[in-house]
Amino acid sequence: MKIGSFEINAASGVFIIAELSANHNGSLEVAIETIRAAKRSGADAIKLQTYTADTLTIDCDHEDFVLRSNSIWDGRTYYDLYQEAYTPWEWHEALFKAADEEGLICFSSPFDKTAVDFLENLQTPAYKIASFEITDIPLIEYVASKQKPVIISTGIATEEDISLALDACYRMGNRDIALLKCTSSYPAPIEEANLIMVQDLASRFNVISGLSDHTLGSTAPVVATVFGGKIIEKHFILDRSIGGPDASFSMNEAEFAQMVKAVREAEKAIGQVDYHLTEKQAKGRDFSRSLYVVENVKEGEVFTEKNVRSIRPGFGLHPKYYVSVLGQKANMDITRGSRLLLNMLKK
Repeated sequence: MKIGSFEINAASGVFIIAELSANHNGSLEVAIETIRAAKRSGADAIKLQTYTADTLTIDCDHEDFVLRSNSIWDGRTYYDLYQEAYTPWEWHEALFKAADEEGLICFSSPFDKTAVDFLENLQTPAYKIASFEITDIPLIEYVASKQKPVIISTGIATEEDISLALDACYRMGNRDIALLKCTSSYPAPIEEANLIMVQDLASRFNVISGLSDHTLGSTAPVVATVFGGKIIEKHFILDRSIGGPDASFSMNEAEFAQMVKAVREAEKAIGQVDYHLTEKQAKGRDFSRSLYVVENVKEGEVFTEKNVRSIRPGFGLHPKYYVSVLGQKANMDITRGSRLLLNMLKK
């Protein structure tokens, strides 16, 4: 998968996305400064959400349209929440431009076909399907038909939902798909992260996998990286004091930078399967055990547990020879502290 200039594959680094979401407090200036801060913190991309309250729901205070899901938004109507949280469409061009000036990749999550058409005009390099939209098969088909990379969050998805979403992409001839493990709780308890799914998504569905994270802190992104995740998405805010629907579970610049550093260190720590020793590791074998003569031995004298031991350092015979050496005779005088070598044994 290639998004903008970033190639994502088994050998690549993790693609780290800063999710702007509603973290602009209704200010274009704040949104642009947030993009600049995301760049400073080490993000590879900034992601927007492209919807309006009217493209997501209707203005209705019927019981069905009031949030009652044990979330931080309970008691609000869907319409009221989305009216506050949306990113004005007239800002998008300026936000894409600001990201480009910072060297950040910018793309978005569309929530209906009009948003897809709008983002196509902005030449978005990829699309993200939000967790709650994974069941919207017509939307996924339309997104996939644009033949750009599609990243799909699986926060509310059953295995069947994931298969249906992938099949929708495949029907459109688009196999450039990534799946993100996601826990759709805001914030998400770390004990519900279930990050082994990052590994399973990749193997079960033969796709790039990663994490869309709503837990607090950097632990989950690091673990996801160790499990082979190649995409990490985290909500990003300039300053939580500005408030907003997503502020409580979003990282500020310092926290995001620390997460990026931790992920990059985890990548280095993973390494590769290799039983060859580095030069430093080979030198470390000096501290291993080997066979040494620990009492003076005369020529013809028998080697015993008393005069030969397996001790540090590691310059003598390998300890695997210890049992076979016992009972054999020395073919020379050997002083205490000498390495025991094969040429010291009588044939």
